[in-house]
Amino acid sequence: MISLLISIVSMIIVLSVVVTVHELGHFWAARACGVAIDRFSIGFGSALFSWRDKHGVEWRIASIPLGGYVRFAGDENAASVPDQNDLDAMKAEIAQREGAEAVGKYFHFKPIWQRAVIAAAGPFANFVLATLIFAVVLLVIGDLKSPATISAVTPGSAAAEAGFRPGDTIVRIDGRKVKDFQQVQRYVTLRAKLPIAFGVERAGQTVSLTATPRLVEQKDQFSGRVKVGQLGLESRSRPYLQKSSLLSAIPDAVGQVWDMLKTIAFYLGRLLTGQLPADQISGIIGIGHSAGAVTKASVEGAPDVGTVMLRLLFNQLLFIASLSVSIGFMNLLPIPVLDGGHLLLYAYEAVFRRPLRADFQAAGFRAGLALILGFMLFAAWNDLNRFDVFKFIGGLFT
Repeated sequence: MISLLISIVSMIIVLSVVVTVHELGHFWAARACGVAIDRFSIGFGSALFSWRDKHGVEWRIASIPLGGYVRFAGDENAASVPDQNDLDAMKAEIAQREGAEAVGKYFHFKPIWQRAVIAAAGPFANFVLATLIFAVVLLVIGDLKSPATISAVTPGSAAAEAGFRPGDTIVRIDGRKVKDFQQVQRYVTLRAKLPIAFGVERAGQTVSLTATPRLVEQKDQFSGRVKVGQLGLESRSRPYLQKSSLLSAIPDAVGQVWDMLKTIAFYLGRLLTGQLPADQISGIIGIGHSAGAVTKASVEGAPDVGTVMLRLLFNQLLFIASLSVSIGFMNLLPIPVLDGGHLLLYAYEAVFRRPLRADFQAAGFRAGLALILGFMLFAAWNDLNRFDVFKFIGGLFT
């Protein structure tokens, strides 16, 4: 019960930070464009408490702490892009109620580029948050690295079949320069069943090897049972922390965020094309478990309260940064309901010089909502299976 409570509280904190920053991105972009805003809500449902600022915006802490939203003035259409008839009716109503000059402050009557900037600002804020966190961690703590020198090769493994030997140093992987063994691990993990070309330094010479990682299932402290690519290589070189300088921290952090985005896109592409099993898709239950596992790992073995607090702070910040990149990426997918879906509608409007018909928009948003809900249910099923919940329940009756 305590473990479950830790997971729930950790998940609420992590999601609240990531989603609030996302929505603040929309909010600040809308404010910069002069859009009238009715409400900024942290959470959904009824308000626990609220207040209004000098601009008339209602700031609300709601009862269901799993998300949040920004509501623009007049934003009553689910699509947020009414068709021409809706626009004309709305414009006439606003002009009659507030005067013709008030029309320009409503989101629907802003230029397309401004609406697109506002839609993209949410994911962009997630990427900025992740960049700042990574920069601070790289500056204060550093990035864990170890030389890409092979200490052992598992007999009968894919690496053994490819000809790897203890003492080899990996210098290139699919043409990319290798900086450390962690880079090799990350690369191999995502490429089960795909041949990888290695450049290996051996006895002063460069040897070319090709190895295909095998898909194996393993237990992970943070993600439960996962299926990953594995070669069978081991490095026992002593790891070290490499810090960034004050000038290089931001560029290094941007590089980390960009690498994560490429990794997510590559992994999603393999899932959609059936190259990897769909049971690896995780959802909110997985987020909760991972957040709780990070909290527990931060506490275990800490000699004092100060160490616990520092570990907890930096580990949760790293988890928030990783989740922020993932949520920012997912929101850019061209699916109605998501920010990417709005951007797709604005692109249509820019090309054809009129919004998509309201009935088409409504149908698209219903389909998008059904897709998102279906994805969430499927991910929840995977999470329950990955963390052996079904086995546990079955064990209660045997």
